[in-house]
Amino acid sequence: MDYRQFIRNHIDKRADISIAVNPVTYAQAADLGVMKVNNRGRVISFFEKPKNPADIDNMRVSEKVFKKFNGHSKDKTHLASTGIYLFNWKVLKKLLENSKFEDFGKEVIPFAINKVNVFGYFFDGYWEDIGTIRSFFDTQMDLTETLPRFNFYDESFPILTRPQFLPGAKTLYSEISNSIVCDGSIVDRSKINNSIIGVRSHIGENSVLDRVVMMGANYYELEEEMQRNGNGGIPNLGIGKNCVIRNAIIDKNVHIGDGTRLVNERSVKEETGENYAIRDGIIVVEKNAVIPAGTVI
Repeated sequence: MDYRQFIRNHIDKRADISIAVNPVTYAQAADLGVMKVNNRGRVISFFEKPKNPADIDNMRVSEKVFKKFNGHSKDKTHLASTGIYLFNWKVLKKLLENSKFEDFGKEVIPFAINKVNVFGYFFDGYWEDIGTIRSFFDTQMDLTETLPRFNFYDESFPILTRPQFLPGAKTLYSEISNSIVCDGSIVDRSKINNSIIGVRSHIGENSVLDRVVMMGANYYELEEEMQRNGNGGIPNLGIGKNCVIRNAIIDKNVHIGDGTRLVNERSVKEETGENYAIRDGIIVVEKNAVIPAGTVI
């Protein structure tokens, strides 16, 4: 999104609050904060995650409104809040003073609709709600495609992040396809497919990763730390040798021992275990978890 256009629309409408809204399908509406706007684009009602079919139907946006602000609706029937808000400072201060509000979508915005001028800013570019494990995972996997829907390499919209000052990623006789390998990582004689490998990741010999989001690590282990690991029977930081990991999210600073298989062998949809969970069939390994050598999940 070009926020300059968002701000210009806010000023032109003389809005007190502007909400960036994204057209979504009927099926998506139940999991999102949806709203209706009048023919001026002013928000007239807001419903956070409507589950009742009657409520979902009531929040439909007319084809006339879509044509005016968005050209055409295609298969879209509702407007979802993207969670991107623009407030006039005095209005925000007044809304929050002496209130017990803790959530913008559930409390502040619904309260404000009848108090101040709240307008929607129609945005039909790339936007994804990543409020579930499945949606987060699928969004990351899309980034590994040859032409992902979101382009991190657009010079007109540079992505500015905190510099890491890490060495470049090193790969030793490995096979890597459709993947992103971040700074400071070492991949040793392994196969990686459709995966994202975070900073300071270490992947041991003869391991296979397929559709994995590996967050990486906040630090490198020192020699004495690895010595203590060995004495205590704890795997070193990263992924050990001869591991197979598929359809998984591995949080930061995880120790995974040699010969581990994280493949959801029983095809479980939902499960909670020690140091891991399975959500919608995706294995999630917790931050700082230690997965002993030979573990099979």
